[in-house]
Amino acid sequence: MALSTNMAAVSLLLFSLLLLHFTQAEQLMRFDGAPSPSPLAQPIDCRVACEGRCRLSKRQNLCKRSCGSCCARCRCVPPGTAGNHEACPCYANLTTRYNVRKCP
Repeated sequence: MALSTNMAAVSLLLFSLLLLHFTQAEQLMRFDGAPSPSPLAQPIDCRVACEGRCRLSKRQNLCKRSCGSCCARCRCVPPGTAGNHEACPCYANLTTRYNVRKCP
């Protein structure tokens, strides 16, 4: 009886580790060069978030357009009007084809 209980516990542990491995591997896979957004991310109103992010910009239409496309892909916008990129790494890592940061 004790042997079958130990085998069941070991099997459960191995299954859990395998599941964790596949979950982490899926999160690391990228198809467009940008990190995938968290599957647990809450929905965000990109229009409102980008209006706040771009309110001090001299070129607000351009800022809102690029912020909107970044927000749609990453489902997050860093707080404030500049900086704070550590709050949303996906947003911070998106670049143009010329390797310039895409998101304001």
